[in-house]
Order: sequence, then C-alpha cells, then structure tokens
Amino acid sequence: MRDIERKIQAAPALEDRFRNWLNIGHRIHAQQRHDKDKVYSVHAPEVECIAKGKAHKHYEFGVKVSVVTTSRDNFVVGMQSLPGNPYDGHTLEAAIEQTVNLTGIAPKQALVDRGYKGHRPQRLTVWIAGAKRGVTNLIKNRLKRRNAVEPVIGHVKADGRLGRNFLKVAVGDAMNAILCAAGHNLRKILHRLSHSFPPTDAPA
Repeated sequence: MRDIERKIQAAPALEDRFRNWLNIGHRIHAQQRHDKDKVYSVHAPEVECIAKGKAHKHYEFGVKVSVVTTSRDNFVVGMQSLPGNPYDGHTLEAAIEQTVNLTGIAPKQALVDRGYKGHRPQRLTVWIAGAKRGVTNLIKNRLKRRNAVEPVIGHVKADGRLGRNFLKVAVGDAMNAILCAAGHNLRKILHRLSHSFPPTDAPA
C-alpha cells in the first residue's frame, strides 16, 4: 500500500482510481480479531458475519434477509435485505410494512420464531413459537405451520440462487432478494400449471 501511495502521488486521476481500494486495504491491515465491522471480502466489503447458532454451520457470510410467506401455500409475499445485521425482532415492523406495500393486504396474524420475542407491532397479532398463554388448538396448529418457512428459505437459496449474490453493493443485495422471491413464486405457479394441464402427446 505504501508503494502504491508513493507511485500515485501528484497524479489526481490515479489517486481517485485507487482511493477506494486503498481505504479497504487500510481497513484490512488495521482490523483486529474481535473488531466489529470487519472487512471479510475485498470486492464486497458490505459482507457481514452472521451467527447461525447451528452445529453444522456456526456462521454465514453475506447480508441478512427477512422472508414473509403465506401460512397456507408458502408463497413469498415479502423479502428484503437487512444490511447491518440487525436483531431479528427489530426487523418485524419493516417486514410487515413491505408485505402491505407489495400485496395491498394487511395481515391479521404473524407467526414467528423465538428470535422475535418482545417485539410486537400494534397493527397485528404476533404469535411466537413456544408460547403457552392464550394459545388455542387452532393457533397451535398454525404455529406448527411456521416451520414451513424453513424449506422455503432452503429452496430460495438453492434453486433461486439467494445463497450467492452476483449483484454489487447494498442496492444489488436488495434487488437480488426481490428477484429471488419473484422467482420462487413463479416456480410454484409453473409447477401447479404443469399438474393442471399435463402435456398431451402430439399427433403423428
């Protein structure tokens, strides 16, 4: 870095061209093991380390994404990137707001996991997995349906390529999330159409 800085002195065009790369280089050189906001990727410095808490995968590197699905058919009605690795409970209000903006329908209930404990928007009723107080048999069955969002996330990562984003910076992350949600819904629609209208043999 010192060699590059010495060679580009008194060359404004080169200084402008190398400024961003040198800033990233200085951040990497100065960061320590336990620092926050570390650089994990030179070409995508916005990448974050996300703790998964799972035995087979402790961490993932990328940007956190929230997913909202319908309780019956698992259509994705909301998906957005969440830069800054926020706490899950703080993202619920934004996820509901995006769902209302995209669908024009205000959900009456939200079924979430325990990561959203303590955060309940006023506009709807929030049921948290593992809740006991006031849980009827109907709500208990719906809370079981909450687990159906996990395979949706898996399909969107594997089939929809949400697992690796090729679009740049935070705007690319937001675009990729929306496109992956749209692709998931289109695949579900095409799958249903293929069963409703099976292909017929062409006449000889």
